[in-house]
Amino acid sequence: MRRIHVGNALSAFGLGFTVPYLYVYVAQVRGLGAVTAGLVLAVFAVAALIVLPFAGRAIVRRGPLPVLLAALVTAALGSLSLGLAGNATAVLLSAAALGAGQAVMQPALATMIVDCSTAETRSRAFATQFFLQNLGLGVGGLIGGHLVDATRVSSFTLLFAIEAAMFLLLVVVMATVRTPHSPRMEDAPAGSAKGSWKQLLGNRAMVQLCVLGFVLFFACYGQFESGLSAYGVEAAGISTSALGTALAANTAMIVVAQFAVLRFVERRRRSRVIASVGLIWAVAWLAAAYAGLGHGSQEMATAAFVSTYALFGLGEAMLSPTVAPLVADLAPAGMAGQYNSAFALVKQLALAVGPAVGGPMGASLHAPYVVTFLLFSLGITWLALRLGRQLSAVQDQPWVARSRVVTRGGAGDARVSAPTSPSGV
Repeated sequence: MRRIHVGNALSAFGLGFTVPYLYVYVAQVRGLGAVTAGLVLAVFAVAALIVLPFAGRAIVRRGPLPVLLAALVTAALGSLSLGLAGNATAVLLSAAALGAGQAVMQPALATMIVDCSTAETRSRAFATQFFLQNLGLGVGGLIGGHLVDATRVSSFTLLFAIEAAMFLLLVVVMATVRTPHSPRMEDAPAGSAKGSWKQLLGNRAMVQLCVLGFVLFFACYGQFESGLSAYGVEAAGISTSALGTALAANTAMIVVAQFAVLRFVERRRRSRVIASVGLIWAVAWLAAAYAGLGHGSQEMATAAFVSTYALFGLGEAMLSPTVAPLVADLAPAGMAGQYNSAFALVKQLALAVGPAVGGPMGASLHAPYVVTFLLFSLGITWLALRLGRQLSAVQDQPWVARSRVVTRGGAGDARVSAPTSPSGV
């Protein structure tokens, strides 16, 4: 588990190391223009959407470790070639390889966490993963920003070479991992192996969780660097330095609050924790409304805008030990990779659609933008409470499980006898 967490931190470091500077690198340093730079960012999302459906099947059949190693090598080659690419075709192909490799890392690492954890330790394991991911992104972005120089192509080549070396180092680290044997598709009962996607879509609780996940990522993560930042600049008059402070407040809230929040959510129903996140984010959007529409002083508007990002961070810290373990507990035996990949696919869709919708609205339709995403946040609460009715007691309250055995495949299929004591002993 320690090696897996190192892998999460290093992969996040590599992402934060280069992605914030891709637009500048392609458009200005390589002189390929804003259109090509925009296409590069789009290629990241498209590559993820293409490979994730196949990644889940590969993880189920081959196990997460071989898939992860292949993804790391692909990402390393993509990063290195991106630093050397001098024309639009080479840049786009390199970005596709890097984006595909990074996308597959997520469900592979998540599946390895499932294999190395129990129902009792899984929430803490995923909370640690999220903490290290944010720490890696922040440190990577900070160091990368000090290395690059827009006047020197060689500084960006060095940046991408270091990222490639990071992925190859991660190959060496992860090759030493010996995960406990987990069921593969060929090991699972016949009913578990038939039509994995059809089976997943037949799981009402998982389908509802995917819908909820889409709204979560669309209404929060999909707005961070697009609609919400555009709204802050255009409606609230937020300076670029204040925008940086807001992003730092989001990361700081996650880093500071993650394990304190974990103690709070561990003994509460997962569906109600997610529902409370919707309410917290609704308050965040009210703060954003005051910042841009409240006609207060600039200092108050800035404080409200920074508070919006901090409240989003609090909600994220509550979701990290809740949603990913729930995906794992809904998966039938040997199908965790498929379910993790499906949820990652939903996330990528939301992250692709969110900026496309939120960006133009945040820049020009200020009041409708805030009202729309306030309603989306309240919709999260409604969807979470509705999902709770589809979950078994053990899926919604994992601490009642007496053993690693959890409900598989839906709420109506519960076969776990809950203990009378919350301690599970």
